[in-house]
Amino acid sequence: MKEHRFQLRYGKGKKGFTLKSKNLLGVLKVGASRRFAPTSIIESSLDKPIHSLPFNDFFSPKDSVAIVCSDITRYTGSDQFLHILIKRLSRIGIKDFSISITISLGIHRPQNEDEIKHLLGKLLYGKIRTYNHTPKDNSNLKLLGITSRGTRSEFNRRVIEADKIILTGALGFHYFAGFSGGRKGLMPGVASFDACVNNHLLVLKPEGGKDRHARTGKLQGNPVHEDMMEACQGLPPVFLLNTILSPDKKIIGAVSGDLTLAFEKGCEMFMKDFSVPVTKKADLVIASCGGFPKDINFIQAHKSMDYAMNALREGGVMVILAECPEGYGNPTFHGWFKFNDLNELEERLKAHYEINGQTAYSTLLKAKRAKIILLSALPPDEVRQMSMVPAEDMEEALSLARTFLSDNPSCYIIPEAGSTLPGLDYSSQLSACSHQS
Repeated sequence: MKEHRFQLRYGKGKKGFTLKSKNLLGVLKVGASRRFAPTSIIESSLDKPIHSLPFNDFFSPKDSVAIVCSDITRYTGSDQFLHILIKRLSRIGIKDFSISITISLGIHRPQNEDEIKHLLGKLLYGKIRTYNHTPKDNSNLKLLGITSRGTRSEFNRRVIEADKIILTGALGFHYFAGFSGGRKGLMPGVASFDACVNNHLLVLKPEGGKDRHARTGKLQGNPVHEDMMEACQGLPPVFLLNTILSPDKKIIGAVSGDLTLAFEKGCEMFMKDFSVPVTKKADLVIASCGGFPKDINFIQAHKSMDYAMNALREGGVMVILAECPEGYGNPTFHGWFKFNDLNELEERLKAHYEINGQTAYSTLLKAKRAKIILLSALPPDEVRQMSMVPAEDMEEALSLARTFLSDNPSCYIIPEAGSTLPGLDYSSQLSACSHQS
């Protein structure tokens, strides 16, 4: 039996192991390695937007402009491109006092001054009025309508009462909205708390259970995405700027222009860079989040688990390397696992929604579909409460995997699971992006 030696990232270090297998299907890696100067990438995108006037023609000197910027948990490269946007607006004749920046928090916590300084960069910090979005402040919210799925199209008044909106963000995979970026900067980014909750709960079908279309890399038929897009109708003119980042957070691409068409093109580009077609699903998947910071806590590590599940057969075994030195990422997260039954957890989530509860539901759903062996620094008893199997090291993890599988299981290795989406039908996932209206 052939021996394969691997070193996978774990926190700020690595874990080495030897895999004895006659049926290694492959090592799944992405090929997004191009490098250009970030400034030239942004400038080029602004000069050639998708289905939109060029940036300099989109705005007029008398416009008031609201810029929407992601918070610190969703790095976009804003410290490298916001000053470019402001410089261009200034050349058009728009004064600094006519520009505001609103940080799209969704239902995340407000950013402190140090974080705002990091988001804006040294060249811009202190020069432009900057605000945290306040999703529960009714005095700063304005209702535009209600979507066909019952979500309030209710947004930050400062943003939607501007003459023009510049919506920034970064494209990426999202485990129930399909992709991050685009419309997500508005809904839920600068939407009301009630709107966020209603939109997020569209993951669950009215009759119970998870909607199969609300998943990573899928837009067509995804109720969460479609509701977001519908909620964004009737806004002032929006100019989109979304970056594409390498796994090490370098800007390697950008799209700009029309909210719908530029976003779809960006999703197509991102899918080509970070999706890996697979010919069959495996009995065993061994996946690393990619080390720190992708495994800084379990909520972050869950993303890698979600993506890697696409390479695993139903009832298979996943070994996931996620150190989680900062625990779960939120003090309320682990408490959701007092509900070991999916139906009970779902009912609790509908009655008392928290985004942490949604991640817990998604985790439990995976743990019921497959045997998940977690190599982490989390307390073993707490890992078991999450319906997963704890392991102290790779030797124990592989030994446990062998007890759950027949001889000679098929296997994939995924070294950067936090940036890799395996897919059986790569072309159809692309068409789901490009044909979404």
